[in-house]
Amino acid sequence: MRAEATPRISVVVPTYRRPDLLERCLGALLRQTLPSADYEIIVCDDGPSDAARQTVSKMTPVAGGPSVRYIPVTATQGPAGARNAGWRHARAELIAFTDDDTVPDPAWLAAGLAAFRPGVDALSGRIVMPLPPNPTDYELDASRLQDAEFATANVFLRRAALEHVGGFDPRFRLAWREDSDLHFALMEHGLRIERAPQAIVVHPIRPGAFGVGMGMQRKIVFDTLLYKKHPRLYRERIRPHPPWFYLSVTALLLLALGALAAGWLPGGVAALAAWAALTGWFSLRRLRGTRRTPDHIAEIVVTSAAIPPLSIFWRVVGSLRYRAGFP
Repeated sequence: MRAEATPRISVVVPTYRRPDLLERCLGALLRQTLPSADYEIIVCDDGPSDAARQTVSKMTPVAGGPSVRYIPVTATQGPAGARNAGWRHARAELIAFTDDDTVPDPAWLAAGLAAFRPGVDALSGRIVMPLPPNPTDYELDASRLQDAEFATANVFLRRAALEHVGGFDPRFRLAWREDSDLHFALMEHGLRIERAPQAIVVHPIRPGAFGVGMGMQRKIVFDTLLYKKHPRLYRERIRPHPPWFYLSVTALLLLALGALAAGWLPGGVAALAAWAALTGWFSLRRLRGTRRTPDHIAEIVVTSAAIPPLSIFWRVVGSLRYRAGFP
């Protein structure tokens, strides 16, 4: 029997309990203009399930299509560890990463391969995130991913580059900052990263429940890990200084509560008024350019009061957990 030809590029797709989105992504990957023998698809299931396995089985093309493999990931938890499992099982020397909630353009892989000139170690493709005419604050914030320098929804790397830096750090257990960590590691090792604007993936914004921004604050824990590992690049590329506004608002809230609890009414009222004024300003700033429906205005007011103290809380948790400074 003739040995199976080695593909030119392997596509790694981490997934976690989203079979409907995974099916959409795989459909787009199977419609690539690149000849099917030139690529393979590796689905890394971070929460191994029959639903994902069946989706992969259903989407596996007939003879002549690209190879589609399913890998259950149990040794780690989170997309970073899942991606490691994927690229380490890959047969190609070039690895493309995307996520299960993206829709790669038909020419995505062909454009990525065309941009891989000699001496280039990694490429960052273009992410398109369509917005509705009147977006919510959550949708507007999520769309900023398309301006990211290096996001694993659309990157290409040589296997040698991944081996050189050790791949992804599995301590990033949520989809947050694991791509920045890899980006910074590549930079610190002097590897060459270029843009590939013709390599496009569409990343539709998924609906968010009321107050979704409050739950997202726990991801800030991983800012502290990123800061500990790459303090200089974190200050240069992520956040040049600590979040003084959040710190000030949180301090005023704690001062108001403490003063009122101690019976110091004038001080408590003054601190509470200052906190309310800053929270109101924060609400108005977040409303700028977004939807003005009553439910969205209510969500903005509630989350504007909750986000600063939650953000500071999770920064403290991360600083203690990773014995890092305050990012």
